Formats: sequence, structure tokens, C-alpha cells
Amino acid sequence: MDRAPDGVDPNVPNVARMYDFYLDGKDNFAADREAAERILQLFPNTKQHAQENRGFLRRAVRLVTANGVDQIVDLGAGLPTQGNTHEIAVGSRVVYVDNDPVVCTHGRALLARGENVDFLQGDARKPEELLEQLRPLIDFDRPVAFMMLAILHFLTDEEAYGLIGKLREVSVPGSHLVLSHAIDDKPDLTPQALEVYKQSTAALHLRTHEEILRFFEGYEVLEPGLVDPKDWRPEEEQASGSGRRSPGYAAVGRRL
Repeated sequence: MDRAPDGVDPNVPNVARMYDFYLDGKDNFAADREAAERILQLFPNTKQHAQENRGFLRRAVRLVTANGVDQIVDLGAGLPTQGNTHEIAVGSRVVYVDNDPVVCTHGRALLARGENVDFLQGDARKPEELLEQLRPLIDFDRPVAFMMLAILHFLTDEEAYGLIGKLREVSVPGSHLVLSHAIDDKPDLTPQALEVYKQSTAALHLRTHEEILRFFEGYEVLEPGLVDPKDWRPEEEQASGSGRRSPGYAAVGRRL
């Protein structure tokens, strides 16, 4: 990326553009790459974990649509890459949401070629406003899937649990909640990683397995439960993968 849109400071690392770098994308600035490289020095497998998270997204979307849900809201969608939600959920209503103007600009450019898909600039930290933006696009009288991959750990407890509570309130039975979330798996290195993200557009708020499971109150957590993203219903060719742990958990829940 050569030039920043108006209102975007290219000198401040952005978590969405850092994630784009982990996925070998091109929509990032020097500051994003420098911050991401610092994380890679601490956690060399970060790029592989990002790819595994995308693999979980694809498998979860297939499950959601197989369960009859044809409305999907992808919160904190990030920059478009291969295997986007609407490319998997063909024929479904898909609404991407992100608060970063660079993400939204690129997302809308991508969606110029798509149908039944929208890209909103919205803030997950303001769920009431977000839901008002979504109401013209989503029929909340029918099941909807809310997807939050690698976003909740950028919200404080009050923001994260408050957001999930509001989404639960508007979700009818049969709706789905799909999320992945980072954990503290290397206490000796984590403080350095937290410091990197403190200098970016969003600080990290790592949570335990039990704290992440709390997001699914009011949902039936589908098999295999809250697990390593690569272990969530892996494809046959992935089933014999290594025992290396990812620094996070993932799960899908169905609204009761």
C-alpha cells in the first residue's frame, strides 16, 4: 500500500493491517510491517496461526449455512483476502463490519463485484449504534450468525461481554455465534507482545478458556467445544497435524 486514505495515520500500526501482513497480504504500511515483525520475533508461528484461524472461519461458515442460517454478520472482518465469508456462504446475506476506513475502502471495492453483500464501517464497542446500522440489512426475526474472529481480545471486558450480551438479545433461537480468541500461552514473552499492541490502534486483552467460554452463555456450544482453531472439525487432510498448540481458542454456539 503506497498512500493512506484521508484521516488514516500510516505511522500508527493498525491491528487489521498487521493481520493482513500475517496472511501475506499487501494492504499494509511500513509501521504495520515493523510491528508485525516484532511480534514474529516473539512468536515465530504467528503467520501459520493466522492461516489456521482463516481455516476455522471457512469450516465454521460451511457449518452455519448447512444448519440453515442464511444471514451472516462478520464483525471485525479485516482486510479482504482469499476465502472470504461471502465466497463460502454463496447465496447468503453477508454483512461485513469493521471500524477501520482502509479496511472498509478495500472491502467495498471487493464487493463491487458481489451481490447480497454489504460492508459497514461500524464500531463493535458501540453495540446499540451497530445494531441500528444492521437493522435495514438483517432480519432479526430470523436466525443470524454473528462471526467474531480475533476481535474480542481487542476489547475490554466491559466492551466484549457487553457486545455479546446485546447480540444475544437480538438473536432468535437457531442463531449462531462463531468466535476465536487469543490466550496467554507464553507468560515470559506476552508482556513484550502486549507492549507492541499498546502502541497500535488496539491493545490486547487476553482471556482464559473459562473467560472465553462465558461468551457462549445462552448458546449450545457445538462439538468439539472450545478448542484450538486447527482442531475445530479439521478437514481429513489436516487431522494428522502436529501437536503444536495455537495461542488461542475457537468455537461455534447455537442460540437456545
